Amino acid sequence: MQRRDFLQHVGWTGAGIAFTLSGVGTLRATALADVPPGAFNFVQISDSHIGFNQPANDHVSETLQMTIDRINALPVAPAFVIHTGDVTHLSKPAQFDAAKSILGGLKAPLVTIPGEHDFIGDDGKAYFAAFGRKDSKTPWFSFDMHGVHFVALVNVFNFEKNGLLGQDQIDWLKADLATQKTSTPIVVFGHVPLYALFPTWGWETEDGSKALALLQPFANVTVLNGHIHQVMEHSEGNIRFYTADSTAYPQPKPGTADKPGPLLVPSDHLLGVLGYRTVALGAGTPLVEQHALG
Repeated sequence: MQRRDFLQHVGWTGAGIAFTLSGVGTLRATALADVPPGAFNFVQISDSHIGFNQPANDHVSETLQMTIDRINALPVAPAFVIHTGDVTHLSKPAQFDAAKSILGGLKAPLVTIPGEHDFIGDDGKAYFAAFGRKDSKTPWFSFDMHGVHFVALVNVFNFEKNGLLGQDQIDWLKADLATQKTSTPIVVFGHVPLYALFPTWGWETEDGSKALALLQPFANVTVLNGHIHQVMEHSEGNIRFYTADSTAYPQPKPGTADKPGPLLVPSDHLLGVLGYRTVALGAGTPLVEQHALG
């Protein structure tokens, strides 16, 4: 099927949905048309797996392009787009080139962190050559916008086993958070879940508890990650965790299959299990939802 025919076949419609980060750092769903003027918003996408070519979705470039088109058409332009890892499927140079070409169509600035599929064969050298931040001395980094402290972690050092931060990153996180007031809203980006979501499948970060202990003193912490290709929510004290849908293919729910991996769904249901998340910073009631492509 040609790209144009594929896009016509699957189609997509729907009004934009935003997420508003309240003054106390929590999230609520809101129609983008209702976002107050001047509100600060960003978009999360994840697990585009450019280069994947299996029946679960042999058009991953097209579904990523659809996501980019949807983001560019949002009535409220995001301040940035964060891609929370697995940009490519096998870390091949052609896959990074294709991903850069598609993601380069974003009107908003792009921020990325790697997934384990971006580390295959070279410990992330090709990924960092393509998407590394020149203003950061480490693979992990942080930044501040509109009174919110953003932390981007790299926890993919144990390929397809579980996440791992490592002591150097834990030490960096401790020093980074020490500069923040405990009342400051913290938003953390990661690829693998920081908590033990489903250890049997490696859906956890081995030393994630060390990071969570550093985050616990803060009044409001939101953690956004990818990796599991589905939306799940969890809370531990003041820390709220939200996993994201993939733009490429779904995975089975924890424990419903022998192992994780691409899940084949009827073609007319595919866009309903792919999606992106839009986050707007303003006042509101805490609630998080993922917006599907279909």
